Amino acid sequence: MATSNGSRKKGSSTAERVLGYLESARNLTGSAAALGGLLLTFAGFAGAYWPVVVGGLYGAGALLAPPRRPPAPAFEEPSSRLDELRADLATLRAYLKEVDLPSAAAERLEALAGLLDGLLAPGWVSEALAEDPEGVHVVARAVRRDVPESVDAYLRTRWWTRLAPGGRAPEEELERQVALLHGEAQTLVDGLREAEELRQRSHTRYLEDRGDTGGVRAETGRAETGRPPEP
Repeated sequence: MATSNGSRKKGSSTAERVLGYLESARNLTGSAAALGGLLLTFAGFAGAYWPVVVGGLYGAGALLAPPRRPPAPAFEEPSSRLDELRADLATLRAYLKEVDLPSAAAERLEALAGLLDGLLAPGWVSEALAEDPEGVHVVARAVRRDVPESVDAYLRTRWWTRLAPGGRAPEEELERQVALLHGEAQTLVDGLREAEELRQRSHTRYLEDRGDTGGVRAETGRAETGRPPEP
C-alpha cells in the first residue's frame, strides 16, 4: 500500500515537471523557433535536412529563452524586531532554493544564510545583537535588500550575456557581492564576540578588585582589634 502511494506521488511529480516544462519560456520559445523552421521547410529552403533545421532552431530558441526567474521576495516595512527578521530570513532561504544559481555562488549564499541564521537564532547571540542597533540594521539590510537584489540582478544579467557575450561574467559579479556581504556579517559576528569577551574580562577584574578590597578590610580589622573581624 505504501509502495503504491509512493509510486503515485512519484508519477504525479514527474507529470508536474513535464507539464511545467511544456509551459516554460524555454519550450515556448523553442517551439516558436521550430515553427519558423517548418515554415522555411514548406517554402523550400530546408530541403532534405529539414529535421536538422527544425531541431536546431528549437534548441537555439530554448537556449536563448529568458530563464525562469522567480520574483524576488517583497518584504514589508522595515522592522528591527528579531522574530520578524527570522521569518524574513526563512522566506529568503526558500527563494534561494527556487532560483537557478551556479554552484560556487549557491555555496557562498548558503554560508551567508547560515551565518545570518546563527546571529538570529534565539539565545545569547541574538540577545547581544538586539543590544546593537547598528548590527540589527546590517542583518536586516542583508536579508531584505542586499541578497535579494544581488540574486535578482544576476538572473536578469545572465540572460543578456547569452545574447551579447563579453565583459565580466555575471557569476563572478554575484560571487564577489556575496563575498562582501559575508565579510560584513562576519565582521559583525567578530564584534559581538569581542564585546562579550570584554564584558567577561571586565567582570573578572571587578571580582578581583572586590576580593582585594575584602582582603584589605580584613587586615585592617585585625590590626585595630588584635583579632579577626566578626564575619
